[in-house]
Amino acid sequence: MSSFKSLNLLTPILEALEKKGYTGPTPIQEMSIPHLLNGGDILGIAQTGTGKTAAFSLPILNNLAIKKVKTKPARMRCLILTPTRELASQIEENIKFYGKGLSLSSAVVFGGVSPRPQIAKLSRGTDIIIATPGRLLDLMGDGHVLFEQLETFVLDEADRMLDMGFINDVKKVIAKLPKQRQTLLFSATMPQDIAELSKQLLKDPKRVEVTPESTTVEKIDQKINFLERGNKPLLLKSILKNKKVKHALVFTRTKHGANRVVQHLEKEGVVAAAIHGNKSQGAREKALNGFRSGKVRVLVATDIAARGIDVSSITHVINYDLPDDPKSYVHRIGRTARAGREGVAISFCDPTERKLLKDIEKCISYKIPVDESHEYHGVPAENRDMPNSRSLNQKKKNSGQSQRRKSSRNPSRRSTKKK
Repeated sequence: MSSFKSLNLLTPILEALEKKGYTGPTPIQEMSIPHLLNGGDILGIAQTGTGKTAAFSLPILNNLAIKKVKTKPARMRCLILTPTRELASQIEENIKFYGKGLSLSSAVVFGGVSPRPQIAKLSRGTDIIIATPGRLLDLMGDGHVLFEQLETFVLDEADRMLDMGFINDVKKVIAKLPKQRQTLLFSATMPQDIAELSKQLLKDPKRVEVTPESTTVEKIDQKINFLERGNKPLLLKSILKNKKVKHALVFTRTKHGANRVVQHLEKEGVVAAAIHGNKSQGAREKALNGFRSGKVRVLVATDIAARGIDVSSITHVINYDLPDDPKSYVHRIGRTARAGREGVAISFCDPTERKLLKDIEKCISYKIPVDESHEYHGVPAENRDMPNSRSLNQKKKNSGQSQRRKSSRNPSRRSTKKK
């Protein structure tokens, strides 16, 4: 199939795709959409950037629009369960865009914000709900969510649910769903727990695997930069001086690390923002919106954003810290080279991270090229502010002056001189 028209989608959906600039389906879309339009279950193994969201949202919208049903209060016709707030918001944005003109309603349900607006929307009945497990369970417990009208259930980023400790919550939600339904399960990898869950969830599913597990997007130019940890802020500053780095996503291991990087960049006059679990939902959305619009040039994030950001203009992903989980490396760098574009992934590696690098390279079956041309390759961290001998001599001179001042304040030394 060479075009979306051959998939027999409704005209409003085709018009939305054309407006989005999509000329033809990606492999996962081409393999999934016809099967889903016919009501079949899907087991999709696809890494980020493959067009997975459209692969399930387009047929869902199409089927719901054809079969017109009035949704009762607290009910829904489709539930999409996803691990993070950012990903839930991103999916709803796409659904609203693709479904414009179909008269279908959608809502997001997640924590970190007041539940009242969400409850108000649910009380009217909603065609499509995109939710994170925790908040959904809370609303289920209070009687605000009922599943009698559910037709389709999507479990997205299943392996991420497992990594984040949500799998038990997911099972509690599944236990309340009607037995007769269409089910879609998508995962970037297929660990044993998810494989077992898929057997329980799916009925005669079509398995769609567009790339091998834990492989990286071929269009991404990957580099590894060895350096001392103390030189990381300086190398980041140096990289960002390059005008080709138009839209950069920087990953740190910790929330506090993300904040420190933003503070460092702001001192250098770089417009940056942080996104992590300690930020309020309002602050996270403000940072994301600023990044999408181009007002924020650099977004600094923890792994909470690795699968929840879909910004097609990201030119560079910078791993300021290497991830503890090698699979997270794949999802991080997959934030660039979106929608057929090319991208660059630069990773910093200090001596304490060499083992993490080996694990990543083993996971992706690829030896990441080392960039020895950067100015901090082999430079000791203690000399990072003194790139030449003149600065080093100045440091020694200052040190000598400091010692003389200490001696002048030492009474025993003064008494010795008097003798």
